[in-house]
Amino acid sequence: MPAKAATIYDVAQAAGVSHQTVSRFLKGFAGIRPETREKVERALDELDYRPNLTARSLKSGRSHRIGALTHELSNVGPSRVAEGASAAARECGYVLDLVSLDARSAGEIERSLDLITQHELAGVLALSSTDEMTRAFETTEFRVPVFIDAESDDAVTGRRSGLAQVGIPALIDHLAELGHRSFLHIAGPPMWRAARNRILAYDRELEARGLHSAGVLPGDWSARSGYEAIAALPRLPEATAIVAANDQTALGAMLALKERGVRIPEDISVVGIDDIPESPYFDPPLTTVHIDFEMQGRASVYRLIAQIEHAESRPVVVPPPRLVVRRSSGPAAHA
Repeated sequence: MPAKAATIYDVAQAAGVSHQTVSRFLKGFAGIRPETREKVERALDELDYRPNLTARSLKSGRSHRIGALTHELSNVGPSRVAEGASAAARECGYVLDLVSLDARSAGEIERSLDLITQHELAGVLALSSTDEMTRAFETTEFRVPVFIDAESDDAVTGRRSGLAQVGIPALIDHLAELGHRSFLHIAGPPMWRAARNRILAYDRELEARGLHSAGVLPGDWSARSGYEAIAALPRLPEATAIVAANDQTALGAMLALKERGVRIPEDISVVGIDDIPESPYFDPPLTTVHIDFEMQGRASVYRLIAQIEHAESRPVVVPPPRLVVRRSSGPAAHA
């Protein structure tokens, strides 16, 4: 006989709080003390609490399903953002229906939008990284609350993302302190705002420090593109450090360098961005910038649910990017 599902009364008893407190937590109420919030979260996890969404929907007369539109889930950033969003929705008593779009096809984006807008949803979370997707989301008339989570275009807005303010400056500072003066960048795909912002921040930081860029090579976030970018060069440029747009690109570049007989980091340093789970196990382990994608996804869901429930958004602090130094970066060969 299956075990009986936990109720909010079970959670309240396990956490040592009232069932009203548990209810307020599940609705995203912001005024709960941090220590109480921690007790409730621990009890929810230990009891594997799952809200009865069907009963809630029948009682309230409204849906508790959120449609989430995303793309490129094979890439670490979008997949981790989606994981964080799904976990946050579940904790708040909602189910996240994930729809992965083909960001390269305007027709596919339109068809997916038509499909999801026909469903009975509480709200829509649009996770966008490309110009085409952002345009499609911004011109679609949704019948329910929508939150569009799209990185700003730093060249257009004049603002700087956290990665541009903290992460990439820390990365370039680290390499400059090791004696590096000439750099090479392997970029992400140009239709992604994140890729363009990373190039802009890279160029800005080198110029501010009087350092030299040996060029920018095209890439598409994949290890294959990093490998091909280096393997296709007739000869390596006079650079002592390679800044890859993300860790997967760095992985491919490292293999191509080794096949050319180049030692890492003795001959050239290689660094990435994102700090994917595999980065500590590259050969050598990769110096990179850690980005908390999961918290980004959570923050977006909390803001959407605040719109749905006409309530104050649950507070969440997204940690700033931080430098993670490993063995792929070392003193410049000439230093």
